[in-house]
Amino acid sequence: MKTKITELFGIKYPIILPGMSWISVPELVAAVCNAGGIGYLATGPLSPVKTRESIKQIKELTDKPFGVGATLLMPGAYENALIAIEEKVPVLNISLGKGENLIKKVHEYGGKVISTVTTIEHALAAQKSGTDALQVTGYEAAAHGSQVTTLVLVPAIVDAVKIPVVAIGGIADGRGMAAAFALGAEGVGMGTRLSITKESPVHNFSKQKQLESGIEDTIYSNRIDALYCRVLKTPSAEKAVKEGRNLAKGLMASFGIAKSLDLSWMKLATSILSGSKSEKSDKPKSSKPKADSGQKHKKRESLIKKLMKGPEMGMNLAHMAQAYVAIKRATEEGDLEKGVHLSGQAQGLIHDIPTVAEVINRTVEEFTKIQKDMADKAV
Repeated sequence: MKTKITELFGIKYPIILPGMSWISVPELVAAVCNAGGIGYLATGPLSPVKTRESIKQIKELTDKPFGVGATLLMPGAYENALIAIEEKVPVLNISLGKGENLIKKVHEYGGKVISTVTTIEHALAAQKSGTDALQVTGYEAAAHGSQVTTLVLVPAIVDAVKIPVVAIGGIADGRGMAAAFALGAEGVGMGTRLSITKESPVHNFSKQKQLESGIEDTIYSNRIDALYCRVLKTPSAEKAVKEGRNLAKGLMASFGIAKSLDLSWMKLATSILSGSKSEKSDKPKSSKPKADSGQKHKKRESLIKKLMKGPEMGMNLAHMAQAYVAIKRATEEGDLEKGVHLSGQAQGLIHDIPTVAEVINRTVEEFTKIQKDMADKAV
């Protein structure tokens, strides 16, 4: 199968596994690549050390092209992107931040960059930055999709740019793929569909709950993690939206998250509140005297006081920190009583748990048949 995306990435089929935290792990990424598509390692929950280890693991599991995702708004993302560049990953997927410097570095060794966007404005900015392709995420998608549906967003962006577009949101089979191509896309992402497969690390209880749920059984809200986010409709998700997050609990959760990401708490907090600056310098830092423990403690107390006094800033941290814990719990442990599971509206189109290869093969077969049938009808 030949499209601009298959040629750009050197893959057999233009089917993508997006970088979904705790889901797009090395085993699932490699399975998608070995089946002819391409997967992106999710680095959101990973420290730089873990990112490097995961990249090396993917290289052991597949000899096919693969990608690494970096959500630049999140703490530690830029550092993880630099690790991916050091490892010369074939594809870097960047989102929620400027990436001109990263794009330049990837192009220096012959790699490719695809930027995730949800608006025409962001699409044009990403094209100007030098990205090779766009991943256009519509309203139907799990996690952070646009407030515009895939059916409208994709053709609008295709008309506005000159680089290839991958459509994401609401696509779970060959019908969705055919529709996306009719809109002008050159590839598709199928996050929810590929997360409900045998190779997926998602806990079986969460998978089964998705199979039982329909297209209307999701929630789209900015009270999950401070951004508009789509999740599986469960009592815990409805409670999170209704009550919001608890500032004190969020602050407590943030300390554990900082430790898991190998970051100082102050760096985590300031990064979440102000937005991670993607255009950082990777030059050696000047050798300034380090603050002693007393100074560090005072700075931490000062920041906590600011958070407690500033409801909006503090709640951003609380939402992100508690969402981090809740999403991990639902994904890895199947705990939907306290956890929150990311899921797209396409869950209502999914009725089984096949292998990754089965999903990709039958999607391509159905897509090919639809194209042929449509061509025959046009004669």
